[in-house]
Amino acid sequence: MAGEVRQAVLMVGGKGTRLLPLTENKPKPMLSVADRPCIWYLIRSMARAGIEEVILGCGYKPGMMEALGDGSDLGVRIVYSYEDEPRGTAGAMKLVQNRLDDTFVAANGDVFADLDVAGEIARHIETGAAVTDLLTPVDNPCEYGIAHVDDQLRISEFKDKPRPEEVFSNLINAGVYVVQRDVLDLVPENEFSDFSMHIIPKVIAAGRRVQGFELSGLWMDVGRPHDLLRANLTVAATEFRDGFPGDVVDTEVSGTVYVGHDAVVTGSRMEDAVVLRGSRVSDSVLRHTLVMDRCTVGGADIADSILGDGCVVGKGARIRNAVLADGTTVPPGAVVEGDRAV
Repeated sequence: MAGEVRQAVLMVGGKGTRLLPLTENKPKPMLSVADRPCIWYLIRSMARAGIEEVILGCGYKPGMMEALGDGSDLGVRIVYSYEDEPRGTAGAMKLVQNRLDDTFVAANGDVFADLDVAGEIARHIETGAAVTDLLTPVDNPCEYGIAHVDDQLRISEFKDKPRPEEVFSNLINAGVYVVQRDVLDLVPENEFSDFSMHIIPKVIAAGRRVQGFELSGLWMDVGRPHDLLRANLTVAATEFRDGFPGDVVDTEVSGTVYVGHDAVVTGSRMEDAVVLRGSRVSDSVLRHTLVMDRCTVGGADIADSILGDGCVVGKGARIRNAVLADGTTVPPGAVVEGDRAV
């Protein structure tokens, strides 16, 4: 059944402000997770479900999204669609409505996900829904949009970021949909419109079926720096159990660790830490820390922190609870105490 749906629209127009300063120079979906852009894993899920064409609705720093290439490495064709101004998730779909098939997949492209998209497509076709929405349970639904469902997981109501006394479900909208193209007739032309907030309530009000499908696989809202570290550690634990591509020499390792392509760690201690592509770490201690691309760390003690691309940390430096912007230099012996523990 999944083969009956061949297109996906991934909305990647957001600025990722909660991830600043990491998103100053690149859009959130392009932040690295185990040496691949975060969105690569979502595209892989689409490819595994038989999706042939992935349309990226680009907004913030759109040129950087093109580093994904044409999708041939995953067996899909990537098409880039550009917004001239922010249009929201529904507006991004509306821009490409005329090239879409009768049924397509749509997803928020700023999450880390490795999903059973084929199962969601099959449920959509089985129920004859206008929209099928991926749902997942969370401990704190107040941070998300929650769904009221019946025993068949048919959705009758959404509520965005409810107050504690308003919570009627712990199932949240995970932002991966199967959609009938005519639903986009409800999206106004040339206006900002959010799919879950503005359009799905219209579909429900019109008496059409909005179906829920409970998550199978990995899904993570990479909204804050600690989520980015968690996504890296998750991939390290699930896909690199038998070893990682980088080199580790005379280094004590505990917990979950990943060292990326062309990265080298020597004479150090790592605990639940990730060192990404092209970085060099020597004679250092890394605990619960993400070192991003092309960093140099020598003789430092770093905990609960993230170093953006191209950072340089000198001997004797101590970093705690900090998120450093790309290209930051921490002088030898300096102490950096942040307020964003990861």
